[in-house]
Amino acid sequence: MRYFVLDCCEGDLQDDGGSLWDDSVEELDRESDLDREWQRRHDQFHTIGYRDGLIAGKEDSAQEGFNVGFKQSVLVGYNWGVVRGVTSVVACLPDDLKEKLIETQEKRNKFQGLYESVHSISTVDALKFFHDDILRKKAMEQRELEKASSDVARMNKDDSSCCSKLENYVGELQSLLLDSPTIKSHLSVKATPVQN
Repeated sequence: MRYFVLDCCEGDLQDDGGSLWDDSVEELDRESDLDREWQRRHDQFHTIGYRDGLIAGKEDSAQEGFNVGFKQSVLVGYNWGVVRGVTSVVACLPDDLKEKLIETQEKRNKFQGLYESVHSISTVDALKFFHDDILRKKAMEQRELEKASSDVARMNKDDSSCCSKLENYVGELQSLLLDSPTIKSHLSVKATPVQN
């Protein structure tokens, strides 16, 4: 009986003209095409996913950097704007009004000197001062972490008393305003800590 079954199978194959083999080749080609298409789509979507992940990471990193930078610069920028604004207003006043508000010629000259000094600094230069101040403070923090001898510790104490150029202008304005009680202002000039 076995022979008969094989005979039937052989007969079927021969009657079809070998179409079983042709179907399997076509089927293999179709499976191969499907595999290639699957692999191509997999690679394509993998690449797109990788690219999207990189872009999202860059955006998150940029936002985080912006947030940190904003925290570091907002008070410094605010104070710089106050200094520029107040000195500009005082410089634009008529001389007779300046004499009424600022008691002595020496103080008026100091206001004028501060105005000229502040307005000689471009926005780009102010940004450079701010950047240099951040780098200087980070270097001081690094030295504090690495202090290996008392000489380094002594240098840190000397450096900590140094203010940035922009902070010096804020301090000078505060001093002039305190010396000129007739100038009433609602200024809230705040300390300018540099945060990490």
